[in-house]
Amino acid sequence: MGKPINFDRVEELAKVEGDKLNERTQESKNYYANASKHLAGGVASSYQLHDPWPIYVEKGDGPRVWDVDGNEYYDFHNGFGSMVQGHAHPAIGKAVIDRYPLGTHFAAPTEDAIVVGDELARRFGLPKWRYTNSGSESTMDAIRIARAITGRDTVMKIFGSYHGHHDTVMVDIGWIDEQEIGPRDNYASIPYGAGVPQATVDMTVAVPFNDAETMEKRIQALDAEGRKPACVIMEAAMMNLGVVLPEDGYLQAVRDITKKYGIILIFDEVKTGICIAPGGATEKFGVLPDMVTLAKALGGGLPAGAIGMTEEVATVVEDGSVYQVGTYNGNPLTLAAARASLLEVMTDDAYAHLAHLNDRIIAGCEDVIQRYELDAYTVGIGSKGCVVFSDHKVTDYESYMANAKTGGKLADLAWLFNMNRGIFMTPGRDEEWTLSVTHDDAAIDAYVEAFDQLAAAIRS
Repeated sequence: MGKPINFDRVEELAKVEGDKLNERTQESKNYYANASKHLAGGVASSYQLHDPWPIYVEKGDGPRVWDVDGNEYYDFHNGFGSMVQGHAHPAIGKAVIDRYPLGTHFAAPTEDAIVVGDELARRFGLPKWRYTNSGSESTMDAIRIARAITGRDTVMKIFGSYHGHHDTVMVDIGWIDEQEIGPRDNYASIPYGAGVPQATVDMTVAVPFNDAETMEKRIQALDAEGRKPACVIMEAAMMNLGVVLPEDGYLQAVRDITKKYGIILIFDEVKTGICIAPGGATEKFGVLPDMVTLAKALGGGLPAGAIGMTEEVATVVEDGSVYQVGTYNGNPLTLAAARASLLEVMTDDAYAHLAHLNDRIIAGCEDVIQRYELDAYTVGIGSKGCVVFSDHKVTDYESYMANAKTGGKLADLAWLFNMNRGIFMTPGRDEEWTLSVTHDDAAIDAYVEAFDQLAAAIRS
């Protein structure tokens, strides 16, 4: 157990650091005022918002980014984890430059689609692939395919997980009052924001992470109602509550349960695929699902997505039962970048380097936690990791929310501290990082030093 935190001190520091960041980002303030005239909310996506204004980025190079005020940062945000290759990687840049004069779009197949598909099949152990342009498209199409092959409508997901912004999965994502959630074995289905039809909400059912027994009981109850799920869509490691790893045996139990009841198992690897191992969480944890969805890091900075399938699942695509389509699916420019990324950048040596960096950042942060007696711990896997501000292990949404108010205040302060010390982080509730192959020991040292300064300030 750590020593108690003085949250009056935390609020005092947050005010000081917030004022400092606002002073350093006045040009972003000007950009935001201009953007708000015609961009709804002044941004291209609601996830880019930050109060009182978002930080507008001008450029990135390797492990660094610069904002429009000229402030330089080590980038541990990395485009919500998309840029594991680092910014403007020369191998990917060369592939895009070489492709451009040959034409960037045909809505027709090209050779790179074959090469990338072959490599994804090798990495993930699933023989059939199709392309999309985003993670939301990948999970949307995967669910449709699962519904088609099973002839069922209900979708099961994990409470607190995010799987994109289409209606079916905009349910039970999080930040919901405990009393509204309902009992653990019968969570309520609650839309994440307005505009999701109630009929769609009712077809999506959530269960807790790391609890195979409750999942099976919920499946049995739904089956008795004539609503057996078409699929279970889940992250093998949750990436929306910081980082929550599966407990030993959990994923294999889920694999056994879904096979037992004839339910399609989808691993959403939009955040883990390419990032934590060559074959993502599927390789890392040694459990093969029926389908995998990819995006984010796949395109090396260009919008890309993919769906991996077993031979059996792919039959409904190959026989035309499911129209898996998209004008930009398999775009030549995107696939040229993906090919270069997979074959030239994300190599065995690259993953060894990421493991080295993550080991160092975890060791450094753990040292800070121990020296300052903080109620916190670290989690790391591949290029991903975080500091969890909690006096107990977080294993699912409920255990995460048990300390969200206090831990959230610390995470908000940590974000401000990092930004003011040249560490660019994802704005939000969690002290979460994504490394890139271009990060080095100096970048890790800078991150740990900022964390040390945060802890010292809290204890002062």
